[in-house]
Amino acid sequence: MRIEAVPGDITTQEVDAIVNAANSSLLGGGGVDGAIHRAAGPALLAECRELRRTRLPDGLPVGDAVATGAGNLPARWVIHTVGPNRHAGQTDPALLASCFTRSLDVAADLGARSVALPAVSAGVYGWDVREVARIAVAAARAWADAHPGASVELARFVPFGDAAHEAFRAALDAAGEG
Repeated sequence: MRIEAVPGDITTQEVDAIVNAANSSLLGGGGVDGAIHRAAGPALLAECRELRRTRLPDGLPVGDAVATGAGNLPARWVIHTVGPNRHAGQTDPALLASCFTRSLDVAADLGARSVALPAVSAGVYGWDVREVARIAVAAARAWADAHPGASVELARFVPFGDAAHEAFRAALDAAGEG
C-alpha cells in the first residue's frame, strides 16, 4: 500500500473513500467533520441519523469506524471514526492508532482501493499534529504489512493546513515512506 500526504481539501479528493474525524453522535460538528457534512449535503446526515437509530443508538465508540455513502462528495463512501479527545483524558496512542487501522479495515471491507484520511484528533481534540502524524503513518504501515492482499492500494493523508501537511511529510520521511 502506498502512503502519501498531500495538501488540500479532503472533501475534493477523488478517492474511493474519505475518512471523517467525526464525533460519537455522527451528526456533524466543526473542523473536518463540519466540512465533510457541508460538502456531502443532507444525504450524509440522513444516513448518519439512520445509523444512530438502528445500529449505533449510543453513538460510535472512540477508536472505531463505520461507513456511509458519500452524498455529493466525489468519493463513494465516507468512513467515520471518532478520535480520542486529550481534553477528556483520552491520551492513549493506541486508541488514536485504532482510528486509522479501523478506518482501513472498513475501507478494505468495502473493497475501496484508495482512501483519504485527515489528521484525526489534531486541533480541537488537543493532540499535537506531529504526534498524530507519527501515529497515523505507523498505523497505516502496520496495517498494510498485516494485510498484504487487501484492496486498499493508497492511503492518502490530507491534513488541514500547511503546518499539518509538513508534519505528515516529516513523519513519512522518518518512516522511510517519503
